Amino acid sequence: IGLDNDGIEAFIEHHLPYLSSIGTRVIVSIAGREPADYVLMAQRLQEVGGADALELNISCPNVTGGIDYGTDPRECGKLVGAVRNACQLPILAKLTPNVTNICSIASAAADAGADAVSLINTLLGMAIDWRARRPMLGNVVGGLSGPAIKPVALRCVYQVAQAVPIPVVGIGGIASIDDVMEFLVAGAAAVQIGTANYYDPTISERLVQQLPAALEEIGAESLSDVIGSLRTRKPADNK
Repeated sequence: IGLDNDGIEAFIEHHLPYLSSIGTRVIVSIAGREPADYVLMAQRLQEVGGADALELNISCPNVTGGIDYGTDPRECGKLVGAVRNACQLPILAKLTPNVTNICSIASAAADAGADAVSLINTLLGMAIDWRARRPMLGNVVGGLSGPAIKPVALRCVYQVAQAVPIPVVGIGGIASIDDVMEFLVAGAAAVQIGTANYYDPTISERLVQQLPAALEEIGAESLSDVIGSLRTRKPADNK
């Protein structure tokens, strides 16, 4: 899908007023080619108001240089720190799974002032037309999303939730209340719905409605009873 849009000013003029009027928190995702781009957009959004938080997309493989800042702890920390120094809005850093150690990237984001981390973005993939012997994607490689990446996303959420002191937002193949609960148990404090919105635009509302019953099913009184409650030992060992 990439990051096709009309730019920050068009968003502020045409979309932000509506989003600010519908009675929910607004988290704006921003992406750029260099830290100065992120800083400029963060300052502009803080200036005009209407955004409750910013998500720094430093992990999109569908654009040139889209994952550069999400694969190097030092560069990640520099970018997050630059935005943190320029903006008082809460910051979420959206991270890529296309790294050897995602915990080191998450730690760098947290140390630089991120208020939370979102993970994961898409896995790097490829599709080929073998008859024409050509790639099927304009960028040759691109992001794989949807149910196929859920096991990887769960693993990343579980590992990072134990490595950083800030909340983790789980993303990747979530399409049912069972998926939501799995991410919460793994350590996510919240979840995002991506690909499923394209074939079921009402899915988020339905999942919110189903959440109380899921908590009741396991005897949980609140989400805090569930988040990070994965039992990694045998039942007998948990006594």
